[in-house]
Amino acid sequence: MEEPVGGDVVVQQEASPTPHLRVLQDRGHTVLELRGEVDIAAAMEIIPHLDRVTAHPGVRLVVDLSRVEFFDCSGLRLLYRARGRVLDQGGELLLVCTHPLTLRVLKVTGLARLLPPMPTLDAALGRPEAASGSV
Repeated sequence: MEEPVGGDVVVQQEASPTPHLRVLQDRGHTVLELRGEVDIAAAMEIIPHLDRVTAHPGVRLVVDLSRVEFFDCSGLRLLYRARGRVLDQGGELLLVCTHPLTLRVLKVTGLARLLPPMPTLDAALGRPEAASGSV
């Protein structure tokens, strides 16, 4: 399904593979929009989809946490897994996050240095050069 998003930008939506994940194609990037509570049960549902998306060379991935209400160490493991797989494939990974508690967890663990969080999907995709999350 395609949905216009301002101007001539078209977002292609795939079916939601789990209640905790929606997969989109937007401006040449695959967007994994995580939703609700990202705990161990949600992570187990998300991993197969994350692995499928990150298995391709040169993958351009955005993990969008803007709809996440709860994020624990299982969510951190998902982000580290995504980062490692994307970098192994020579791709790029961007992160969208604004929730204060999740941002705090990202900062305390050092992940915010590796994947600097952007405030919106538009901000992440509108940047002239995409951050790969590499150090």
